[in-house]
Amino acid sequence: MKIGIIGLGLMGGSFALALKKRFKDRDEKLDVIGYDHNDQHCLEALELKIADKITDDIQDLFNLDLIVLTIPVNAILKILPELKGISTDTTIIDFGSTKEKIVNAIPKEIRANFVASHPMTGTEKFGPKAADRKLYRGKVVVICNSEDNDKEHLKFAKDIFRDIGMKIFYMDAKEHDKHAAYISHMPHAVSYALSNAVMNQENPKAVLALAGGGFKDMSRIAKSSPNMWIDIFKQNKDNLLTATKHFKDELNMLEEYIENDEWESLKSWIEKANKLHEIL
Repeated sequence: MKIGIIGLGLMGGSFALALKKRFKDRDEKLDVIGYDHNDQHCLEALELKIADKITDDIQDLFNLDLIVLTIPVNAILKILPELKGISTDTTIIDFGSTKEKIVNAIPKEIRANFVASHPMTGTEKFGPKAADRKLYRGKVVVICNSEDNDKEHLKFAKDIFRDIGMKIFYMDAKEHDKHAAYISHMPHAVSYALSNAVMNQENPKAVLALAGGGFKDMSRIAKSSPNMWIDIFKQNKDNLLTATKHFKDELNMLEEYIENDEWESLKSWIEKANKLHEIL
């Protein structure tokens, strides 16, 4: 099988390594062609054997079995018109963290073979050196608006996801973006806000001395790429603003309980939050 990966960072690199391992276990051949505007990423992808070949001509990918878009969401929107000439036999999968604008922008010429997906995984690290072949194992991938896909392309994408150990869920793109705002995008916004609040009030020595596991866990994702997350916040602006408003309402409630010594109410508020992990 021959695949092209557009974007050779954490997500694309991890996908290539996972698929290479799966093919090696079955004693089958997989060729990966990489495409990335970052020259350093291209060099590292070759050194780390993420890609077998690098191209700077996107048309070299047009007749492959699979093309995977693992680039920031705004970059996906920009590259979509360039993919119109792709073979009808080539399956395209995108890994964008927002879905509605991407789905609406897919050219009609390639809509049947374009599987809009969002793997619910990642780390705060980025670049080919962050690639981890186990990144996708046991994680959820959401496929959006699959009714618009050709059955064979959809089956091929599902087989690929299952090959690397993912669990598949289906969702409408608009619904996905609403839920992702609360479960994925707002936590990043909160982590950035928490980190800035601490940085603006505390000296570095105090942070170093007192920061325990809780703070480190909550601030870890504040190391995530600013460019990538600005793109996500732009594309999911309305849903994110709604989510952050609801978060601020909860903070205001916390503040009110503490200010007014309403400790029983605060206890009930915390106990309600405890129940989330019964679901998880």
